[in-house]
Amino acid sequence: MVVAADGRLRLLAPSGALRPFAPTYRSNPGLEAYIALPRSSHRGCSFGADTVYAISFGSPREVVAIGPQGRVRPFATIRAPGLIDGIAFDETGHFGYRLLVATTAGPHTTVDAIDCHGAVRRITAKAHRVEGGIAVAPASFGRFAGDLIMPDELGGGIYAVTPGGGALLVADSRLPHGGDTGVESEAFLPARGRYDALLADRLTPGNAHPGDNLLLRLTSAALAAAGARPGDLVVASEGGAKTDAVRCGARGCGVRHIADGPAIAHGEGHIAIVPR
Repeated sequence: MVVAADGRLRLLAPSGALRPFAPTYRSNPGLEAYIALPRSSHRGCSFGADTVYAISFGSPREVVAIGPQGRVRPFATIRAPGLIDGIAFDETGHFGYRLLVATTAGPHTTVDAIDCHGAVRRITAKAHRVEGGIAVAPASFGRFAGDLIMPDELGGGIYAVTPGGGALLVADSRLPHGGDTGVESEAFLPARGRYDALLADRLTPGNAHPGDNLLLRLTSAALAAAGARPGDLVVASEGGAKTDAVRCGARGCGVRHIADGPAIAHGEGHIAIVPR
């Protein structure tokens, strides 16, 4: 697994051992470093096997591509104003199997779609303000299938952006919300198999939720026992890693609270789904 910490990237082995990866990659250690990898079965034009795409906050503000040997190369320049704070691959095809990047300024978020050649196309500049581990919904997610799903930590809402640039409210997480508190991380649960859902608990000294630099885990068995089902969207809050499962169907969406992390937890980034 590729992990980001302190402005650097590392590889995490199943044993828990860490080793450096891509030593020339640098990011601002005070900002949240979101990264994304295409699935091995990614369709459309190729983004490269085992290639990591990471936000770079330097000048120019861009997305960089990092190959399996750790070589870093510029990939696409992000011109939207604001903080780049979300990145995810479209594996459904609704956005053309492109890489999606969210940039937030004030009350709005810009969503850009990037093809495998680094060409950037604007989807919208008027999405609701969001931040965090964005994800594209699978076909089973009701009216929001194929949309980009994004969390709003300040207001607690979960929003969708359509391929045509429309912005819709999916559901209210009903979790505590506000800066460094509300929904921040998300993932869609696989249709089958045993897995772990992992969330980074970022050490943040002086914060109301100071974190402890651990990876928090929910097993697929624990998720099922709590009422989560295949295809559900799982969202976790930044403060305390409070976790909901969101299910959408023909009659709308429902929200079920399924777990709480340690009270000091400071959840950040994507929820990573790791097969067991």
